[in-house]
Amino acid sequence: MLLGAGLHVLNGGIRISGLKRGSDELLSQTAAVSNGGIMTSQPDNNNDAKKVKLDRNLNKPSRVVHVRNIPMEAMETDIINLGIPFGRITNVLLLKGKNQAFLEMADETAATSMVNYYNNSGTPIIRGRTVYVQFSNHKELKTDNAHPGSISTQAALQAAQALTSETDTQGGPNTVLRVIVDNQIYPITLDVLYQIFSRVGKVLKIITFTKNNTFQALIQYPDVITAQAAKLSLDGQNIYNACCTLRIDYSKLTNLNVKYNNDKSRDFTNPTLPTGDIGLDSLGFGGAMSMMGSPFAGLPSLGAPLTAAYSAAAGLPLGAFALPPAVASATFGLAGFRLPGQQSFGGCVLLVSNLNEEMVTPDALFTLFGVYGDVIRVKILFNKKDNALVQMSEPHQAQLALTNLDKIKVYGKEIRVNPSKHQLVQMPKEGQPDAGLTKDFTSSPLHRFKKPGSKNYQNIYPPSATLHLSNIPASVTEEDIKTAFQDTGGSVVAFKFFPKDRKMALIQMGSVEESVIALIKMHNYQLADSSHLRVSFSKSTI
Repeated sequence: MLLGAGLHVLNGGIRISGLKRGSDELLSQTAAVSNGGIMTSQPDNNNDAKKVKLDRNLNKPSRVVHVRNIPMEAMETDIINLGIPFGRITNVLLLKGKNQAFLEMADETAATSMVNYYNNSGTPIIRGRTVYVQFSNHKELKTDNAHPGSISTQAALQAAQALTSETDTQGGPNTVLRVIVDNQIYPITLDVLYQIFSRVGKVLKIITFTKNNTFQALIQYPDVITAQAAKLSLDGQNIYNACCTLRIDYSKLTNLNVKYNNDKSRDFTNPTLPTGDIGLDSLGFGGAMSMMGSPFAGLPSLGAPLTAAYSAAAGLPLGAFALPPAVASATFGLAGFRLPGQQSFGGCVLLVSNLNEEMVTPDALFTLFGVYGDVIRVKILFNKKDNALVQMSEPHQAQLALTNLDKIKVYGKEIRVNPSKHQLVQMPKEGQPDAGLTKDFTSSPLHRFKKPGSKNYQNIYPPSATLHLSNIPASVTEEDIKTAFQDTGGSVVAFKFFPKDRKMALIQMGSVEESVIALIKMHNYQLADSSHLRVSFSKSTI
């Protein structure tokens, strides 16, 4: 046991002085630890330093907290993040080689709050691994003035102290957070927010909405400490690289009243709430949202997010929230309500059924599904021509297409869109009958989202009666365009050129179904020798 001695920090390591040997000695002899390794000052009979023994004194409070079982890739910021909600942090020591760390709080009260919380209310996780928090036998971490520690440690401490000071001046911690997503290029949904915010602690309720053309959410935690940790950890982070920035404040609300469990709101404490969809509720799906209580069941556990501590492994260009490749595709591909029994998926292939086999072609499906992502291949099944497989470029594009196109009417029939078990669409083998029902669009010049961060991501909307037209040549008149759209079989209700740019216009068809057919037939329509029309669904009306 360490009596009357401090734990001294030297260049990111430690040196122990004034040790009395006993069952709870940290090291077997005077030693220095540097970069996680132990350098002994005299030979060891076993040619190896004895293992660091774990603090077992859970009862005597100390302002130094001992954290065990940390992963090898952990950084000082990961350790500091555990303590930020409880008060000011004055020092940190990371022993990577021993899978443990020490965190010094400003006073025993803060340390006691931290230990009590993690032992009774919330299990701390660092980068996917559960860690264990207890009081240390050491009363302080003494930093030698001549050796102020590593630059990274000092930077992490300064950042933590700045965050704590900001919280002290802002005031008003609450269990409910108001979240605004700035610079939204990729789709963000309730499920995406749940995945991110549940990494900090248990999420009770989420309500999402759009205000001033900005996606926003209210997120409720069970206690102020978890909400504060989420705000300090996630505020200012990018969900994807250079976009979809989280702006987090405390809400004035103290409790969220969730009436429906669907893609806009969810009460994870009450899975029996109705969906708000009369059709689904009448089929008995009202209480089945328990399937969605943890939409990421079965995925690997994820650690607490921190700023520069993560980098994307694969899949989407993630910002601070990098996940393993399989998790990334499954998590950030989510975009909308899933029926009970319909699993979240990370694949790129969709099964489209109930097609009008007399009218639908691979090119028609390429154009329609291409509104929501880049279509790579389309296969209309040879023996069941009212079914097709559509392969998208990215999993999140496939989910976006599923969300927006399932149950819309195409050529008089309500199509169904579901995840496919196939990982890709196979081209027919040589000599195999196909009749032109399978087509590869990999090299098509008509892909809308080839450029990363394309502006087209900001203009993705569900099918609507109003279409947005662009790339209109100056020689084409309103009557020319209206006539062309009427020739698709629908009626034109209204038309309007953009006042400041006649290359763009809005055209309103008689119904959503007419609009869908018009988009299929008119996208890439040649209006002049060198001009092809661009058509997409619009959120506006005329």
